[in-house]
Amino acid sequence: MIRIAIAEDHQALIDGIELLLKYEQDIDIVGTTNDGEALLHLVRLKEPNVVITDIRMPKMDGITVTETIKREFPHIKVLAFTMFDQTEAIQQMLEAGASGYLLKNSALGEVLKAIKAVYNGQTYFDANIELNSISTSGKKKGKLTKRQIEILRLVGQGKTSREIADELFIGIHTVDTHRKNMTRILGLKGKGELMRYALEKKYKFKP
Repeated sequence: MIRIAIAEDHQALIDGIELLLKYEQDIDIVGTTNDGEALLHLVRLKEPNVVITDIRMPKMDGITVTETIKREFPHIKVLAFTMFDQTEAIQQMLEAGASGYLLKNSALGEVLKAIKAVYNGQTYFDANIELNSISTSGKKKGKLTKRQIEILRLVGQGKTSREIADELFIGIHTVDTHRKNMTRILGLKGKGELMRYALEKKYKFKP
């Protein structure tokens, strides 16, 4: 039995997925939520096999939630189900630990295929996603994305995560996730190390 948790801030979409999976004998939906914090609580309570989550959600975004889930429950598979088809968003979800990525304009039948694929330890990507520019291993080593370099430059200027989020028009959770990923990618340890690295590499100036 594949136990599933779903997080999506549009209830109508949750209803559609539930209707699709209702008669699948090997699938059990253990709960649904409309925000990231509630999803994390649900996962800790029910420990599903597969989590389907959007990226943009109230209270906590899908990238941060995915990273937390994979840290606490490495065996749980995460499937992104979102409207964002940008390379950066896909890469961030993969780096956070997602095993699959589906776009919301795909047929609901694709959701079922994706669920079974990630549950069985495979990766699954929407057919409309261009994978050539994406590291599908999920972990980058030693190389930062353009956005991460941009954030690192602002870190070197002494800006806080809130100030960086406001300047780049992104969520503070997304900034914090980037900072954690950069720390890991660069092999740094400790909160002050990222600032030190930014200053040493002169990321306080535009790349």
